[in-house]
Amino acid sequence: MSIADTVRDIATKARQASIAMAKLSSGAKDSLLHAMAGALVGSTEELVAENGKDLAAGAEKGLSAAMLDRLMLDRKRIKEMADALLEVAALQDPVGGVDRMWQRPNGLQVGKMRIPLGVIGIIYEARPNVTADAAALCLKAGNAVILRGGSEAINSNRAIARILRDEMRKAGIPEDALSLIPFTEREGVLEMLKQEEQIDLIIPRGGESLIRFVVENSRIPVIKHYKGVCHIFVDAAADIPMAGKIVVNAKTQRPGVCNALETLLVHRDIAESFIPRIGDALKALKVEIRGDEAVCAILKDAIPATEDDWNAEYLELILAIRIVGGIDEAIDHINRYGSLHTEAIITNEYANAQRFIREVNSSTVLVNASTRFADGGQLGLGAEIGISTTKLHSFGPMGLEDLTTTKFIVYGNGQVRE
Repeated sequence: MSIADTVRDIATKARQASIAMAKLSSGAKDSLLHAMAGALVGSTEELVAENGKDLAAGAEKGLSAAMLDRLMLDRKRIKEMADALLEVAALQDPVGGVDRMWQRPNGLQVGKMRIPLGVIGIIYEARPNVTADAAALCLKAGNAVILRGGSEAINSNRAIARILRDEMRKAGIPEDALSLIPFTEREGVLEMLKQEEQIDLIIPRGGESLIRFVVENSRIPVIKHYKGVCHIFVDAAADIPMAGKIVVNAKTQRPGVCNALETLLVHRDIAESFIPRIGDALKALKVEIRGDEAVCAILKDAIPATEDDWNAEYLELILAIRIVGGIDEAIDHINRYGSLHTEAIITNEYANAQRFIREVNSSTVLVNASTRFADGGQLGLGAEIGISTTKLHSFGPMGLEDLTTTKFIVYGNGQVRE
């Protein structure tokens, strides 16, 4: 079959398999995930060998050391991948849960019950562990899943998908509920994005260029975030040592992720004391500072910021700093330049904290804590499929419950509408 025919066939079979997945008990899904975890560990040698093909091809293509590290699977990482499946198995199953019930004046009992979304398409780059992680989350929530990983990890992804599908077949569960697009050609992605009759939701995971490509070409609803331009506002009423600790953590603990700090806003009343302090701490960690005119007057080695810096997701050890007149100016800056991802305020003033929470409409808003906590695992979701900065149907880190929707259920005792 052609690439287009193959993708259509995969999507059609996934739709059929999703009906069976929606009926599976929690116990059956958890047993499957345990079996999958054991199979991954038991297939360590095969996975390392297949991954070696990807690493060799990547080195030949000139991939960076950082990219090759993201691609690499060894015994430790395979064990971690298997442990992640066990963690998903331990999570509470949202399917069938009733969020609330209420009674109408005519006696009808009305409620909302959680049900699977149906078929979910995941398009992602580089890291092969996403193949197992995304599959586990989608299956636990009663969905079928179609995976399309990056070309750099094609051999690793094929091996992981094959191992997981074998366990589904052994358990009598339709293996078509977990499918991998086997092609590296872009045509496979484009055809996948046309299957609006079969696929209910697309979730892209990767860089901004990938996500924009998916959004521009998809006929299917897309859960996305383009980038994480995350802010911290240090208020005049901030605990200064705490603010310094949080800023350093948010910028430097892992700078290449979407919840890392990119722009620091500092109240002008504390700028003369706080900015030299934080500047020294950041420079000691090799952070390049780009500041507005007022910041550059305080930090002589800061680079003058341009308009582009306020929109930038650096994903490296670069930080933009701006001095603002107060909370109004800080919120205005965030509303203008933010990406609806994650923002934080450092303050001991309760009214300012509450106002910041109410008026900043990003998907995660923190008080006196690092932006690095904008993560499903850190927020108690157990695991996440990604982070959404679109407000429909989910906003922020997405866990199991976000891979479901709700339907109305109604109990009556003979009521008819007059």
